[in-house]
Amino acid sequence: MVGNPYLGSGVEDVLLAREADTAAYSGRLGEARDFSRRAVASAERAAEKEKAASYEVDAALREALFGNAAAGRQRAAAALGLSIGRDVRYGAALALAMAGDAARAQALAEDLAKRFPEDTLVQFNYLPTLHAQLALSRNNASKAIEALQAAAPYELGDPTEAFTFLSLYPVYVRAEAYLAGHHETGAAAAEFQKILDHGGVVFNEPIGALAHLGLARASALAGDNVKSRMVYQDFLTLWKDADPDIPILKKSSSKIGKELGLCWRFRPRTCALTLLSWK
Repeated sequence: MVGNPYLGSGVEDVLLAREADTAAYSGRLGEARDFSRRAVASAERAAEKEKAASYEVDAALREALFGNAAAGRQRAAAALGLSIGRDVRYGAALALAMAGDAARAQALAEDLAKRFPEDTLVQFNYLPTLHAQLALSRNNASKAIEALQAAAPYELGDPTEAFTFLSLYPVYVRAEAYLAGHHETGAAAAEFQKILDHGGVVFNEPIGALAHLGLARASALAGDNVKSRMVYQDFLTLWKDADPDIPILKKSSSKIGKELGLCWRFRPRTCALTLLSWK
């Protein structure tokens, strides 16, 4: 979740938002959407617009990460319609960058830089992550990796005061950047593994689940086909009850699922190239 959940003002919306996160972590996106809608409505009834906006940002990032770009942009716009707070702006900007609206994301990044020039969190976590994701959207993996150097000393900490949806996003974006560079698969695997090794920081946010998928891709491309197959199976087990129409699941299932058990044994290079094609 983005920002402090203000537990003192009521708990219904917070609990609903947690349920949304948990459902999404297991790929139950339809269920997560329902919980998110109820969390937003509950917060709005309590006149807590900032909280409602944070739940919209949660939903926006979730949709963008799972490959539903249009829904990600819609939820980000809804969040910005409720609040222009620091954390909401960052989360919405990141979702927009992931969902293909680089122009709007860039404008929000510039606004954050202007409004919070002395804010450590903004300057050393939010902006490097945004700049890296924007560089990735322009197919510039090396620039993305460079942008994230500033975030390295801070990336394993909680970026907000309480329960957060934003932990380890610099690590996830760096992992994707290494993977996009094709020749640094070992580094990509290490970054995805870092996310899996810090479950107490990531909790049940989507990148905790998607790190399994990323590690499977990176391991295959690095030539560790046994680990790739094992980690990919872990992902399929985690998402065994997932909605079948999630784009990232459909891509992985269609490209890998049919050959699971054969690809790595007989055609490891073909399998690696298939994994490389996931976007």
